Amino acid sequence: MNDLSDFVVVSAMLFGIGVYGLVTKKNALRLLFAVELMINAANLNFIAFGQYLPFEGSAAVAPNALGQTFVLFSIALAAAEAAVILAIVVVAYRLHQDVDVSELKSMEG
Repeated sequence: MNDLSDFVVVSAMLFGIGVYGLVTKKNALRLLFAVELMINAANLNFIAFGQYLPFEGSAAVAPNALGQTFVLFSIALAAAEAAVILAIVVVAYRLHQDVDVSELKSMEG
């Protein structure tokens, strides 16, 4: 049986990989992937804590769906965020023929 600490450790490793990707990479798509890793780490925490910790308002000790509800909203927001960022990346590539964020000084044509 998995323990809550197992999920927290995996989530911390995913979040650390995402932070490393944000700090070291310059490609816009790799930055997007790093942000998505960090969001998935947070989602894993929501699911794990929702499964293992009882809700304060409930009389039963059984797990609840509060963490899963937060994750559904988080996935919807992450999808919208990815769509907007990918649109910006496409425009930047059309204007500058590159997606290196250090080379993009402005979005002017």
